[in-house]
Amino acid sequence: MSGLLRRSSVRYLLRHPGQLALAVAGVALGVAVVVSIDLANASASRAFTLATESVTGRATHRVTGGPGGLDEDVFRQLTIDVGVEAAAPVVEGFVTLAEGGDGGAGGGNSGAGNRSSGNRVLRVLGVDPLSEAPFRPYLAGLGGPGGASGGFELGAFLTGRRAAVLSAGTAAELGLEPGDSFPVELPASRDRLTLLAVLEPADDLSRQALADLAILDVAAAQELFAITGRLSHVDLRVEPGAEGEALLERIRAVLPAGARLEATGARQQTNREMTRAFRLNLTALSLLALVCGLFLIYNAITFSVVQRRTLLGSLRALGVTRRQVFRLVLGEAALVAVAGTALGLGLGILLGRGMVDLVTRTLNDLYFVVSVRDLALSPASLAKGALLGLGATLAAAAVPAREAATAPPRAALTRSQVETGLRRALPRVTAAAVGLLALGAVLLSVPTHALLPAFAGIFAVIVGFALLAPVATVGLMRVLQPAAGGAFGILGRMAARGVVASLSRTAVAIAALAVAVSVTVGVGVMVDSFRGTVDRWLTAALSADVYVSPAGSGASGAAAFDTAPLPAELEDRLAAVDGVADVFTVRRTLVDTLGSGGLAEPTRLVAIEMPRDELDRMDVREGDRDEAWESFAAGRGLVVSEPYAYHRDLTVGDEVTLATPGGSRSFTVAAVYASYASDRGIAMVERGTYRRLWRDDSLSGISVELAEGAATDDVIPRLRRSAGPELELVFQSSRALREASLQVFDRTFLITGVLRLLAGLVAFIGVVSALMALELERARELGVLRANGLTPGQVWGLVTSQTGLMGLAAGLLSLPVGLVLAALMIYVINRRSFGWTLEMAVDPWILAEAMALALAAALLAGLYPAWRMSRTPPAVALREE
Repeated sequence: MSGLLRRSSVRYLLRHPGQLALAVAGVALGVAVVVSIDLANASASRAFTLATESVTGRATHRVTGGPGGLDEDVFRQLTIDVGVEAAAPVVEGFVTLAEGGDGGAGGGNSGAGNRSSGNRVLRVLGVDPLSEAPFRPYLAGLGGPGGASGGFELGAFLTGRRAAVLSAGTAAELGLEPGDSFPVELPASRDRLTLLAVLEPADDLSRQALADLAILDVAAAQELFAITGRLSHVDLRVEPGAEGEALLERIRAVLPAGARLEATGARQQTNREMTRAFRLNLTALSLLALVCGLFLIYNAITFSVVQRRTLLGSLRALGVTRRQVFRLVLGEAALVAVAGTALGLGLGILLGRGMVDLVTRTLNDLYFVVSVRDLALSPASLAKGALLGLGATLAAAAVPAREAATAPPRAALTRSQVETGLRRALPRVTAAAVGLLALGAVLLSVPTHALLPAFAGIFAVIVGFALLAPVATVGLMRVLQPAAGGAFGILGRMAARGVVASLSRTAVAIAALAVAVSVTVGVGVMVDSFRGTVDRWLTAALSADVYVSPAGSGASGAAAFDTAPLPAELEDRLAAVDGVADVFTVRRTLVDTLGSGGLAEPTRLVAIEMPRDELDRMDVREGDRDEAWESFAAGRGLVVSEPYAYHRDLTVGDEVTLATPGGSRSFTVAAVYASYASDRGIAMVERGTYRRLWRDDSLSGISVELAEGAATDDVIPRLRRSAGPELELVFQSSRALREASLQVFDRTFLITGVLRLLAGLVAFIGVVSALMALELERARELGVLRANGLTPGQVWGLVTSQTGLMGLAAGLLSLPVGLVLAALMIYVINRRSFGWTLEMAVDPWILAEAMALALAAALLAGLYPAWRMSRTPPAVALREE
């Protein structure tokens, strides 16, 4: 008997290839979206880890300094006074490959490299080859296997001006050969590097780790970044055990004020934590596509059961057990799951190659520079996608399989029993929906910073609203039936009644489309509210007329907080320009915040000259403005952004301990203000206090206020001439800076739009599946109507009216659901993820677009079913039963 059932199942699937294809496509798209995002996140994380490890090498600890770096004399103290055997001085930074360039001496191929470079960023690693043996194996024995080739000479590396070593892959991508020179841009200048040799990585992993890494002699790197006598850090290798701990204590004892000893893994972990919320948000949004796919699978399997109700009823009457029927239906779902998951994994890999570019661009804009050249095919990501695809499909198929198995033979033979059973179950389904909504509310109200309970709450709310679709559809059709009858006559009333009569399928299709459109509404309102909030914040924050910044400060989100050695005298030169009323300087840098247990994490510190009226323009969320100004101006207090306070659980009056060259220094939180410059937060300190405590006079930027009547376009050229040609600076008006900031914002949310589109595509397939099911199921009914005089055009009108009503119902249901999702993302998810509060604003156009999308999707999905139904001869349709 089981063999006959299996052959019957296979024969059924082969006789309905279109239905099978739609079900497989739904699983495949859902799995593909999840896998592509997971692979993109994993690839970016892996590239960051490899790049960091290529720089860190085998170092176990490092000695770091403050914003101005570390005095190179510390390296001498460690090796001579303390006797550390494994120590290496390092200068680290980033340069941007400049467009154009004449190739320089011997640079016959550098033009090709420049044409392909774009705004590509290179990580520069300045090292001492004589100290490198214990740390970076790829630099040991340069010129040997796995070392450098291309006529490398140690003497030329040590004495040559800007002599650089690149990996063979990077050099080939840039079209460079040994001897070629190429231009690079730094934060405040432009320079040239000469390719001395290329590294031949020993394996593919090494190739990825060395991508976009330029290796220079430490002295050449100091000259390149204009930090002569300073180091970024000193790498150490300390063996574990009692002797190693004793050595670390001796190292701590000789370190100068402001220098810190830290384990190499601590900084990497901090950077991973910085991006955790971003990656988790993407993963949760990608899972929405899989949720939409669940509706599709449920609809397809349910229809396959209903379509064979007569056969299943006959089999039950002939002695087939309920367990055998259950296995039959679940076995078909397993075939769909395997085929869809396999296709989804392949599609996810292809889609991931595009997603990794979007993820990388966002990381570079907001967090840190990461170069991702390859999509890392993580077995864990593929396994996760496979388990989700198989598990979700079988879970969605379990309900119709159980219904098919438990239905009595007589009920299975009667079509009306299915709809009658659903009507009877409506109170239970509605109660389950209310229960899920209540569960979601509880999870979302839990007072925690954790994101997983919030995402679980949102998914409970989404599924709860989806389960309300059947009862909502019945109510909407009662309301819409008179209007449909008035507009389309008897066909309109028939269409409304037909939606309710086939509720077991139409409700699922409406729910799938409503969820997809509600996601569009929710994300659209959230992004629009976010953009509007940022726009208003930028308008208030950009109070000066012109902003001057280093040319390379936009390499990454953190680049603006790296050392930017603008000369201090630039302030006086710009202040003397005709048309300038006043100038204000700013210094942005990364300093260590000292927490409990001696743990440190980086703080983005802004040292600013802030007039009293500047504080009045800020959106202060906590603190008294007068008291805050007094504490800030006296150098006792910090004005911190809302994300900074949120992530560290700070409030006004709390203390923050920062590392300075003279030792740790405690500050009081004077005020908390709204800022969207960084999701990790910013702390502001008075400029004079910073100069005194951190002994750093360098500038990161200058804001210029123009005299009354002076035109921005006239003054900027004069400012540029006054700065001199030796400095690579960017002069932007407040309007241009605002537009550039919003462009970064739009790039950041581009991947969100892609995910919304893919979720909508899954729902569209679900609607097609539902309408194809209705076509086959109502074939006899329409055949009777045709035999009684209904014309093909009227059949077309009837089907189109029904699909239009389904789209209208989905659109109307999506609006309140979407607004609830938007509120949850704005006030819960964004708050817990990034720490800032947004102002929710609902653009009527977003709601109108959602209605248009729902109607268009339903009508387009119904074109083929309507055409096929209208062309089916009555005699053929009557024979279907």
